[in-house]
Amino acid sequence: MLLAELVTTSLAVAATRSRLTKRALIADLLRRAPDDEVGVVARYLAGELTQRRTGLGWRSVARLPAPASTETLTVPAVDAAFEQMAGLSGPGSAGERAVLAAALFGAATEPEQRFLRGLVTGEVRQGALDALLLDAVAEAAGVPADDVRRAAMLAGATPPVAVAALTAADPAQAAANLAGFRLTVGRPVRPMLAQSAPDVGAALATVAPTDADGAPGAVAVVDTKLDGIRIQVHRDGADVRVFTRSLDDITSRVPEIVAVARGLPARTFVLDGEALVIGDGGRPVPFQDTSARTSTRDADLADGGRLRPFFFDCLHLDGQDLLDEPLQHRIAELDRLLAGTGTAVARVLAPDTATAGAQLAAAVAAGHEGVVVKALDAPYAAGRRGAAWVKVKPRHTLDLVVLAVERGSGRRAGLLSNIHLGARDPAGGFVMLGKTFKGMTDELLAWQTQRFRELEVQDDGWVVTVRPEQVVEIAFDGVQRSTRYPGGVALRFARVLRYRDDKPAAEADTIDAVRALVH
Repeated sequence: MLLAELVTTSLAVAATRSRLTKRALIADLLRRAPDDEVGVVARYLAGELTQRRTGLGWRSVARLPAPASTETLTVPAVDAAFEQMAGLSGPGSAGERAVLAAALFGAATEPEQRFLRGLVTGEVRQGALDALLLDAVAEAAGVPADDVRRAAMLAGATPPVAVAALTAADPAQAAANLAGFRLTVGRPVRPMLAQSAPDVGAALATVAPTDADGAPGAVAVVDTKLDGIRIQVHRDGADVRVFTRSLDDITSRVPEIVAVARGLPARTFVLDGEALVIGDGGRPVPFQDTSARTSTRDADLADGGRLRPFFFDCLHLDGQDLLDEPLQHRIAELDRLLAGTGTAVARVLAPDTATAGAQLAAAVAAGHEGVVVKALDAPYAAGRRGAAWVKVKPRHTLDLVVLAVERGSGRRAGLLSNIHLGARDPAGGFVMLGKTFKGMTDELLAWQTQRFRELEVQDDGWVVTVRPEQVVEIAFDGVQRSTRYPGGVALRFARVLRYRDDKPAAEADTIDAVRALVH
């Protein structure tokens, strides 16, 4: 397939706000892709290269050679070129990589150059998010969307699922191929996610709503929400693997978690949980300290703290897959496995708002984020933010993306200070909804000055525009209507809580979620 066909589709997807039109455009391209190119085409449509690292960055593609006048590049040729660059290492590799990049971009037309640069920098802004791509795969293959989503959950990625569905001879074979994806110990699955609610009453009403006669709904469980790193721990005999929320393998960096997993009385399991450092007095250390700990091989912090796992779900145990079992059964199996280890997340059954509220207060008093209210009869719906799990924090927070940053003045002279905040637009791109310089310590100012210089796209002498990659957790007092910003809303008294290196920009909160908070 010519790269130009993919680029044309990407531009058409970006030009429409209609989800149905986007899906139809992507499905049409997927149908036309040769069987041996489906995986790469799907990956490019998601705005990603197939190579994890190529050695290229923003500065590598800031200046490009003159574009070609004719469309000659094919998808396989482009993938092969990036693969060759990714394989370079050692003395002279930077120069050789630059030569290969110049040859690739020199063979691309102007639209193709823009698309390829977007792939390299992670800035293909077309609104083709993974959920939409999965729906398009289902449409192109003629199979139910739920079957595709489940396969992607178990595969941990979309391209192999696209290949399985779209290279089949007919829909029946596609359905059989998708059914072949199974939970495999040692291969991460996409984690189940939670919605947000302003209070425990609203969370309970979502998870266990009353019936038409006003009778109480099903009993829910209330888990303590820890402020740590989401982990998924797989064990198969002596082999233990630890994965993050983004499915990165961090096994070599968390030997203490590996040791805990090997000490549990089972041969095989898959557990979902959080890892954090508990400091003096039994309270968790700040998130930044836990995050720093998982980025190094040093098992101890300077104060002697160690990373500890706390588990809240069990997806597999000794040969039995539990994904489709109700949470009540999964909890029972988890409690049996973790008995006496002190590694289970604190939880209570919450038949009423008062009990749930007490658990929230206790969690916050202990230094944790809040609680997650969960439906006891729900299966593990990995990779989806459904209504079966609802998180409640004692303050309004949003995960937003930094779009630009302004130079500081006064005592902040020489630093990058006031950040421009953007919410994700489901149709593509980000929508600015305010600025803030509050909540920044001297240490944080120094860090963000360096970080945003690394992401710099343009500097007009006052505002530094950056690549929209850095997620920041913002606390605020409310959302109000505003004609000042393009989204029509603005945050009241926004302040920085922390930067989220564990969350990609594609999972930031949406502008629709922000607008829903206007009262």
